[in-house]
Amino acid sequence: MFEKQIKIPEPEEILDRVPLPASLKPIKAERDKLVADVITGKSDKLLMIVGPCSAHEKAPVLDYVERLGKLNERVKDKLVLVPRIYTNKPRTRGVGYKGMFSQPDPTKSEDILKGIYAIRELNIRAMELSGLAAADEMLYPANIHYVEDLLSYIAVGARSCENQLHRLVASGIDVPVGVKNPTSGSIMVMFNSIYAAQSGQVFKLNGWQVKTNGNPLAHAILRGEVDKYGNDIPNFHYETVMRVAEGYAASGLSNPAIIVDANHSNSGKKFRQQIRICEEVMQNRNYDKDFKKIVKGFMIESFIEEGNQTEDKIYGKSITDPCLGWNDTESLILDIADKV
Repeated sequence: MFEKQIKIPEPEEILDRVPLPASLKPIKAERDKLVADVITGKSDKLLMIVGPCSAHEKAPVLDYVERLGKLNERVKDKLVLVPRIYTNKPRTRGVGYKGMFSQPDPTKSEDILKGIYAIRELNIRAMELSGLAAADEMLYPANIHYVEDLLSYIAVGARSCENQLHRLVASGIDVPVGVKNPTSGSIMVMFNSIYAAQSGQVFKLNGWQVKTNGNPLAHAILRGEVDKYGNDIPNFHYETVMRVAEGYAASGLSNPAIIVDANHSNSGKKFRQQIRICEEVMQNRNYDKDFKKIVKGFMIESFIEEGNQTEDKIYGKSITDPCLGWNDTESLILDIADKV
């Protein structure tokens, strides 16, 4: 049985109430182009999608993104920084904190309408403070139109990449969409998802039959896999990445590109391992021109304070997966910029 609780307005109504200010639209367009140019190969800069596992509280997220904007001024000739403002949190067992979209206050029960307003205001303020447009995960495809105008990068998660609606909605998005390999590790499943996202589609969405032209900017994110015993198996090593590159070459997909997710099953969620993983990938980029050509960047989980906590008491510390702290993050980004 479904109990109706709150009527959620259509996206157009929400966007009218909390619009992206005209002064920020050129910034958003510029950031979209910078990210897209990395994926297409027009730019040889490296894409860095970096930020907290989940954006659970406004003040520390804005603090973090403002720091990232200042750091961007030091590395913008080599890197394209995109803050992770992840407002939807997938839950393996379906319970727990589900992100700001559902719970704008993580200590209270779900209030999706307040959540929609909260994440629009958060993204707009973050862009004002940093000059950067953010990335988020498309956990619920039917909700993407509430935030799509604010984002320069959208990810499809490991648990979602096999879902038909995720693939179809990705085909109508105008910015790069990174598709993670599933937790099983199947590269073929990931390629099938990318193929569907790059293809034109006709389907039902939010009460409408819609038609898309396909998204040629859909691409791969390697996040490691989990075997049947629950063991993490990384897929960022040279040999694995080159096999993915070979699969890309045989697939006929547009704009071959790989983003390496340095956390999750690649690190076993040992957050400090992200530093080592990035260093190894950078060594391989500098060793092999084909590796360098297809590996376009990193996804890194980072916040102000390292690690995580079970209760929301420590400012700037993740309440979901553990993250790299700001000092290590800054050092890592500067080091990567030196090696590009």
